[in-house]
Amino acid sequence: MDFSILMVVTILCAFGLVMVFSASYYYAIHTQGDGFFYLKKQLVYMAVGYPLMLIVSRVNYRYLDRLRFLFLLVSVALLIMVLFIGSSGSGDTGGATLNGARRWLRFAGISIQPSEVAKFGMIFFMCSYMARHKDDMRTFTLGLAPMLLVIGIIAGLIMLQPNMSMAVIVAGIGAILLYVGGMDERYIIAVGVVAVVLFIVLATSASYRLARLTSFRDPFKDPQGDGYQLVQSFYAIGSGGWFGKGLGNSYQKLLYMTYGESDFIFAIVCEEFGMVGGAIVILLYAWIVYRGMRIAMKCRNRYGSLMAAGISIVFGLQVFINIAVVTGLAPTTGQPLPFISAGGSSLLVFMVSMGILLNISRDVVI
Repeated sequence: MDFSILMVVTILCAFGLVMVFSASYYYAIHTQGDGFFYLKKQLVYMAVGYPLMLIVSRVNYRYLDRLRFLFLLVSVALLIMVLFIGSSGSGDTGGATLNGARRWLRFAGISIQPSEVAKFGMIFFMCSYMARHKDDMRTFTLGLAPMLLVIGIIAGLIMLQPNMSMAVIVAGIGAILLYVGGMDERYIIAVGVVAVVLFIVLATSASYRLARLTSFRDPFKDPQGDGYQLVQSFYAIGSGGWFGKGLGNSYQKLLYMTYGESDFIFAIVCEEFGMVGGAIVILLYAWIVYRGMRIAMKCRNRYGSLMAAGISIVFGLQVFINIAVVTGLAPTTGQPLPFISAGGSSLLVFMVSMGILLNISRDVVI
């Protein structure tokens, strides 16, 4: 298999443990009475996720094709369940709690974010369908319509939580997959126009969404309100300079910045390791995306090729969105940084996806 992907994932996971401890120790003492609280949580998920990745890398990815309907049904079921019995926060990472949103499910003390599972459930089904209907993908009836139905159901249920940012991300992932799968460009353009109109309508329908969209453009207009988190992120990144203040020496993590161990951990990375450290982290992520897309292009099995592309797209998009939010290039979305941010469901889901990508790489001469 592609050992370079395995090596980079291992490095990011190890670095993530260090950064979760560094970013959360002071906060955990004040909120949990245990400075090791978040580190222990992350270690438990890592101890499950890493071996699971290795096991999945040994399971032939073609078997997933037979489970496409099961993945989709489980995804829809979880998204429906969270609307009725879900909670607004993860309970262990201080996940985003906004406007009474229900985004998490808890089973036996374990928190799961159904939208993270649903992203990949949708990808598995779409890749399977597009692989089986290669010649139909340029048609509306057998190509675009079924795929739009699946994307619409997943994104619509996520929107009901409400979680507009994740719904937009899911819709974007679906659109990119349609393009990769050979959809007629005219249909993609038409869908894009409709999606932009729908986005504007939904964004302006709630005051908090509009405030979030506008605050990131100039957070210093409201530094104690909607712009507070981004201002603190700017302070962290700017004060890190080229080479940072050194591991453990972040100032913003001392109860100034919220979610410093999860959604905004990249700001702490830049504060402690500087622009050079942040750039190295970005290059490691870019390497995984590069190798993943290379696997997709080299794989002779259409299903494997689409799966590798889909996993790489989701992974790269999530990294881009997280860093864009932290650096003020995009509105706050609450997306964790893969393998580094504290959070169990995201870590496990991306570990399994990397296992699938590694398995696909076994069939490819790179």
